[in-house]
Amino acid sequence: MRSIVRPRFKSGKPVVLAVFLAGLAIGLGGGYFFSHGSYTPVVQQALVVRVIDGDTVEVAGGQRIRYLDIDTPEVGRPHADEATRRNEELVGGKVVGLQRGNRDKDEFGRLLRYVYVDGTFVNAELVAEGFARAYIFDSDERYAQVLVQLEQYAKLRNIGIWKQ
Repeated sequence: MRSIVRPRFKSGKPVVLAVFLAGLAIGLGGGYFFSHGSYTPVVQQALVVRVIDGDTVEVAGGQRIRYLDIDTPEVGRPHADEATRRNEELVGGKVVGLQRGNRDKDEFGRLLRYVYVDGTFVNAELVAEGFARAYIFDSDERYAQVLVQLEQYAKLRNIGIWKQ
C-alpha cells in the first residue's frame, strides 16, 4: 500500500495554506476590482501627531481618525497595549493616506477612514497580525469581506487577540 506524500514548505507548513492564501488574495482582490470597474479611491494625506490607541489617531489640525471596519481592544483590556504599540510603529509621526468609506463620521465626531502608510493598508495589517478584529457596520463597505477573511486567517494562526 502506497502512502500519500503531501508537499510541504521548508518551514513544514502544508502547501494547502499557500494555495488557500493565494486563492483568497486573487479571489477577493480580483473580485473587488472587476465588480467595481475602474474605481480610483480618493485618498487625502495627513500627518499623524498622536496615536490614541490601536485604532484611533489624531492628525495635524486636531482631527481624530477612527479606523474603519476594525476594532482593537479598549485601553485597560488584554492586548490593548500591544495593539497601540503596533499602531504607533506603523503610523506614529508619519504622513498617512486616508480613504473615506460609506460613512464619514462616527457618533463621537471622529472621521471614519481606511488608513495607508508606506504602501501598507494599516486596517488590514492590524487585523492580519491579530491586533484587531473585523468590525463591520455596513457589508457594502469596499474592504469588509477582505477584513473578515483576514480575521479568519489570524484566528487560524492563533495570534494576538486570538491566542488560546
